[in-house]
Amino acid sequence: MSLAHEIADWIRKVVREAGAKGVVIGLSGGIDSSVAAALAARALPGNVLGAILPCESDPQDAEDARLVASSLRIETTEIDLTAGYRALREVLPEGPKLAAANIKPRLRMIALYYLAACRGYLVCGSGNRSELAVGYFTKHGDNGVDLLPLGGLLKTQVRKLARHLGLPQRIIDKPPSAGLWPGQTDEDEMGLSYQQLDVALLALDHNDPTSVPAPLLDRIHRMMRRAAHKTTPIPIFRPRRR
Repeated sequence: MSLAHEIADWIRKVVREAGAKGVVIGLSGGIDSSVAAALAARALPGNVLGAILPCESDPQDAEDARLVASSLRIETTEIDLTAGYRALREVLPEGPKLAAANIKPRLRMIALYYLAACRGYLVCGSGNRSELAVGYFTKHGDNGVDLLPLGGLLKTQVRKLARHLGLPQRIIDKPPSAGLWPGQTDEDEMGLSYQQLDVALLALDHNDPTSVPAPLLDRIHRMMRRAAHKTTPIPIFRPRRR
């Protein structure tokens, strides 16, 4: 069984066991959401909603999302969250650039769960293992989902899967970006490439850290430590029995 079929079967199983009818997925125009949508379309034909949710976004991203949806023949809805984002910014105190930018994926999470609730669907995320490992996601934003079909795949594996699925080359070649601000890219923000990150994660998998340059490994370990609050269950106080 191919990896694509295996993941599609898993999606179908998760949805069925939840008693849901399908999935809604945010289409950003990037490779991860496109691959996740393609797999969901295989698993649940006719029961996938692609949500295009611009928020002060590059218009090209919405165009790319439409291209993917058209190639997959999935239903879409478009909701511009810009006005809501700006209204919220007006009533919030000034803060750091990243704090303000992270409002966007959290607004998208709200919209996705609203759409899912309207249809009896689950929210399908598109985070991959590379990003999850170092906490490169917005807490209660793009990781606020019901299932993560790409969560066990490295970014380089996602790219290979995109080719296998026949996604548009433009999407495969597009620099990964969370769309937090104009010109923002994942690799610039992380300070390393996905290739470097994946090589290091594989080395750790095989207990061979010496194959990776020490400064790179140290950086990745620091990222993991800083992101521990994102990647572990929420701490819950348990009173001692008296």
